[in-house]
Amino acid sequence: MLEIKDINVYYGNIHAISGVSLNVEQGEIVSIIGANGAGKTTIQKTIMGLLKSKTGSITFEGQDIAAMDTSSIVERGIALVPEGRHVFPRLSVADNLILGAYARKDKEIQSDLERMYTMFPRLAERKKQTTGTLSGGEQQMVAMARGLMSRPKLLLLDEPSMGLAPVLVNQIFQTIVDINSDIGTTILLVEQNARMALSIATRGYVLETGSIVYSGAAEDLANNDSIRKAYLGE
Repeated sequence: MLEIKDINVYYGNIHAISGVSLNVEQGEIVSIIGANGAGKTTIQKTIMGLLKSKTGSITFEGQDIAAMDTSSIVERGIALVPEGRHVFPRLSVADNLILGAYARKDKEIQSDLERMYTMFPRLAERKKQTTGTLSGGEQQMVAMARGLMSRPKLLLLDEPSMGLAPVLVNQIFQTIVDINSDIGTTILLVEQNARMALSIATRGYVLETGSIVYSGAAEDLANNDSIRKAYLGE
C-alpha cells in the first residue's frame, strides 16, 4: 500500500532523516519506535507532504505522492492524527469531527458521524461540548475520530498515548486494534511506548537518529535483547 524508498529530509542544515526505506502492506498495523527526536514524526510529516524529501520516492497504491500537496494526499486516502492532538478547542466535538470530512463529497458523512459515536461512546455523550474543555484522553478520541471521518485507507497515528494515564493508554491502544480489525483501516503508528506499540503491531521499524537500525516482525523485535534493553526497560 505504502512504499518509501531512500528519503532524506532536512531541517535547514540538519539531516533529520537519512536514507529511510520502509513499506506498509494493506491491513497491517506497522509501528515505528525510537527515542524522542529520532525522526519518527518527520517521516509521517513527509508522507503527508508537510515536509519534502531531497531524494527517493513515496508511493501510495502505486502512485508517487512525494510531489503532491497535503490536501491531495488526504483525498487519495491518507490521514494523520498528529502528535499533541491539535483539536479545534473552541468548536464542539461534533464540529471537530465534521471538519475531518472536509474533502468528502459523498452523502454518507452523517452516517459515518454516527459510526464514530458508536465507536467512541464518550464523544456521543459530549458531542455538543466545547472540545477544549475535554480531558486529554477525550481529546485524543476526538483527534482519532476526526481522522477517520476522512475515510482513510491508511491512518497515520503520531504518539497517541502521549500524556495519558495508563488506564487510558490501554483504552486508546484497544481502539487502534478495533479500527484496524473492524473498519479495516491500515495503520502506521509512531509511538514512544515501544512495548505497547509492538504488542499490537504486525511489523515494526526501530529508528535511531534518522536511520532505521532494526526492522522485522513485531514479535521478533519485542524479543530482541538489544531492543528490549534500549526501549523496553529490560
